[in-house]
Amino acid sequence: METDVTTDRKEKKEKIPRQPMPEQPPVERVRNFAEVPLGYTEAAAILEARRCIQCKKPGCIAGCPVEVQIPAFIRLIAEGKFVEAARKLKEDNSLPAVCGRVCPQEDQCEKSCILGKKGEPVAIGRLERFAADDERQKGEIFIPATAASNGKRVAVVGSGPSGLTIAGDLIKLGYGVTVFEALHKAGGVLVYGIPEFRLPKAIVEAEVAYLEKLGVRIERNAVIGRLKTVDDLFAEGYGAVYLAVGAGAPVFMNIPGENLSGIYSANEYLTRSNLMKAYRFPEYDTPIVRGKKVAVIGGGNVAMDSVRTALRLGAEEATIVYRRTELEMPARKEEVHHAQEEGVRFELLTAPLEYLGDEQGWVTGMRCQRMELGEPDASGRRSPVPIPGSEFVLAADTVVVAVGTTANPIVPATTPGLETNRRGYIAVKGEDGETTRPGVWAGGDIVTGSATVILAMGAGKQAARAIHAFLSKA
Repeated sequence: METDVTTDRKEKKEKIPRQPMPEQPPVERVRNFAEVPLGYTEAAAILEARRCIQCKKPGCIAGCPVEVQIPAFIRLIAEGKFVEAARKLKEDNSLPAVCGRVCPQEDQCEKSCILGKKGEPVAIGRLERFAADDERQKGEIFIPATAASNGKRVAVVGSGPSGLTIAGDLIKLGYGVTVFEALHKAGGVLVYGIPEFRLPKAIVEAEVAYLEKLGVRIERNAVIGRLKTVDDLFAEGYGAVYLAVGAGAPVFMNIPGENLSGIYSANEYLTRSNLMKAYRFPEYDTPIVRGKKVAVIGGGNVAMDSVRTALRLGAEEATIVYRRTELEMPARKEEVHHAQEEGVRFELLTAPLEYLGDEQGWVTGMRCQRMELGEPDASGRRSPVPIPGSEFVLAADTVVVAVGTTANPIVPATTPGLETNRRGYIAVKGEDGETTRPGVWAGGDIVTGSATVILAMGAGKQAARAIHAFLSKA
């Protein structure tokens, strides 16, 4: 009889359609940097939360790298207890407003939602954003009590998602935590790499402020490896060090003409616009080239961020050049969809061969070649194969290269006993991020290479447990 009741309950829940997210119309948003998705209303959030069937063995939790108690916070939203929902979220996730915006829920928690097997999964990410935003907008941010100080200190190098996550977890356990950030703003890739229209800087600042109120100390403009070394941190009394320095060094394609003016790495292009506020010129006088015909090479989220930024900076034509098809694009489907809505042109199955320039040394275009997909490569994706005689010229006065990043060598080069792999990323012994240097852990992009915000956060959470176990024995 109980099974019949459960089945009936599931059927009733599935009759509620997934609630759409209101957005700025493409014709309006393409010329501003305001956030594109506008967020759920209270009524829409409650309705969406009611779709959750509160599984006894929820797959969504297993699909979340930071182990958020998803059914619990969704139940609270369904009951209209929005502030309580935010507090439940923050028990496991110190950055819920960030995750609700940039986490690829479709490949994580929502992928494991049982409703998705026959229809659309619960919009977990949108509900996470709603709860976090509601708490912040109402000014009801709760600062939970932390464990009494245990007298032990941990140094975290880098204030990106991985560094902020481990800082939040360890501060709650009674550790003194200092985060060393090389730039003048905390947030790492959240502030320099992700555009305002996808993740407003005020959101990141609010999440960082929350951690500081918890007791996390953040030292900005502190380049570890230059200002001081990992050895210096141990000498100052830190019991453990966590390296979360990201993978911020640019990667180029090494094709002819790469030194022409008007060719940017995505790192520089987005940092100028995001962190240095070039998009608000002349209020901020950071220079940036505002190309009329902008070509962005790559198919990931960084490429989508770059091409959509170019449109907002005034480009008349903004083109993605990608050597595979849309199906193989690593970017989130939502980001590709938004780019298409905004008028981005897609040159798929296309590979650049050479940059062309004028007499003044400025790029004027790219010589490209059409491709077709052959057999799968080492990553499992089908390898692009050149089509003979298919070369053509794509006009462009600005090119942004978004084909990945690599490890910055400053910290590894100044830390004796810290091994790296052949690509320069820090080598770890297992999933908890323990390195070859005693007392040092690492996680996020400096270990995995470029990956998602939520995977970096998951690495921080695992390392927090390992460091706690290590220092508890000391």
